[in-house]
Amino acid sequence: MKYNKKIILKNSTEVLLRNGEAADGQAVFEVFNLTHEETDFLLSYSDENSYNAEQEAAFLDEKTKSENEIEIVAIVDGKIVGLAGIESVGAKYKIRHRAEFGISIAKDYWGLGLGKALTAACIECAKKAGYIQLELDVVAENERAIAMYKSLGFMEYGRNPKGFNSRYTGFQELVYMRLELKN
Repeated sequence: MKYNKKIILKNSTEVLLRNGEAADGQAVFEVFNLTHEETDFLLSYSDENSYNAEQEAAFLDEKTKSENEIEIVAIVDGKIVGLAGIESVGAKYKIRHRAEFGISIAKDYWGLGLGKALTAACIECAKKAGYIQLELDVVAENERAIAMYKSLGFMEYGRNPKGFNSRYTGFQELVYMRLELKN
């Protein structure tokens, strides 16, 4: 799936949002590891990254060729500073209407509107791919993210009090959220 759009952040910085490509493998690998070091709100730690740069390149190439999945990179001054993507929940008939959403942004770019722009881009791509529902999990303590998701129409549909087990704080409650894309 292809995506390409320029946006302006709250601090007047121009950002290019586009689908990640194989040539971005090393940079995406590095920003993935950075973002997973900077917060305890993501699914894994950087030392748990199961991809190397070459595998990341293959993953990005696969998503670029996909008709219903994408990994979008956010580029500032030639440097990737954020990632977001949608992935099918599954191909079986009963669940193929659902997609999962994930996002990570370098801490230097938090609070500037990049998260909202990347989320909106993924919503646009999910609609284009024909999904009916977009889903995400978010740590309950990540109140800014929850507020942003709600502002884009996501609704909470459940919680898991022991959804994550943090190395630093123990169990973290996960909020399950979904967005209906069409009736």
